[in-house]
Amino acid sequence: MAIRVVSTESLEIRVSDDIVRVRQAVRQKSVGLGFGLVDQTKVVTASSELARNTLDYGGGGQCHLEVVENGARAGLRIIFEDQGPGIDDADLALTDGFTTGNGMGLGLGGAKRLSHEFELSSKPGDGTRVSIVRWK
Repeated sequence: MAIRVVSTESLEIRVSDDIVRVRQAVRQKSVGLGFGLVDQTKVVTASSELARNTLDYGGGGQCHLEVVENGARAGLRIIFEDQGPGIDDADLALTDGFTTGNGMGLGLGGAKRLSHEFELSSKPGDGTRVSIVRWK
């Protein structure tokens, strides 16, 4: 069965305060979908990491929050897009401990583990797109 988008909201990620706005919007959407506290925390944490990466490594970008359905199942899909330098080696970038900055290197891999679905597409010089889904 195909995923159907029920609603969409887009947020700019340009400054650190925008990461807080992303976190708040994700929490609000997950509460509205009836996610329990653990699922709320997982999707908010994953979104926070990806929003931070969008700002720090991608130079800013956009976050798209989509309430989705797949049959009787409801979920939240969050897409982060930037026009930054891209990722040379996606598999390496998903390895815990790998970082090109000053972080601990847990962001992408951690976000993947906190999500039910995770897609990463990136080309050097052409930006990055990360999509996660958390199902209720």
